[in-house]
Amino acid sequence: MENLTENERIKYERAAKSVKAISGFYKHLMVYILVNLFLISTKYFTSDPGEKFLEFNTFSTAFFWGIGLAFHAVGVFGKNVYFGKDWEDRKIKEIMDKNRNSKWE
Repeated sequence: MENLTENERIKYERAAKSVKAISGFYKHLMVYILVNLFLISTKYFTSDPGEKFLEFNTFSTAFFWGIGLAFHAVGVFGKNVYFGKDWEDRKIKEIMDKNRNSKWE
């Protein structure tokens, strides 16, 4: 780590920042899922007989928080969240690198 050139150090810091952002997004996603499962299941199991469960009020937290989560995803992954222009090329390179380092050839 000490023997990195200035250019390599900058690339490393940029990659580390990107990994931290991606990790933060996945933590946010996990909290979103757990909290909303808890809220929705609490509403389901504590509702009185005849009380409506399938109404907007039950899912409003998940809906609005989901919008925020979508903006977080765009901020972390960019506009091409799912299958961007060069997604296939990156995936092919990733699989080729993985296969190159494989012990079972």
